[in-house]
Amino acid sequence: MNRIKELRLEKRLLQSDVAKYIGKSERIVGFYEKGERDPNTDTLLKLSELFDVSVDYILGKSKVKNMPTLNDIDIAFASGIKGLTKENKETLKNIMENLLAEQELEDEIED
Repeated sequence: MNRIKELRLEKRLLQSDVAKYIGKSERIVGFYEKGERDPNTDTLLKLSELFDVSVDYILGKSKVKNMPTLNDIDIAFASGIKGLTKENKETLKNIMENLLAEQELEDEIED
């Protein structure tokens, strides 16, 4: 299945919802979903924002929906876990994912 259609269905959106957000017609969205047309860069960026995924994911170039960005603290933290066991790394990863999810909810509430 085309990633645009897959993402639209995951978000429970209609083609008309996507069309309105990206400023195109429903027919164009249908063409994108069928692979009959390719979205331009501006449209890909809008779709990326709408679905909260990377452009590479939309294009099928990546299996990862959204790559996190690294800053100096992230890099220092990552290098500090080298000595942990595989199980402890997994535990730490789960804790971080939960903290990030909580933060996203807080951010949404603030907006």
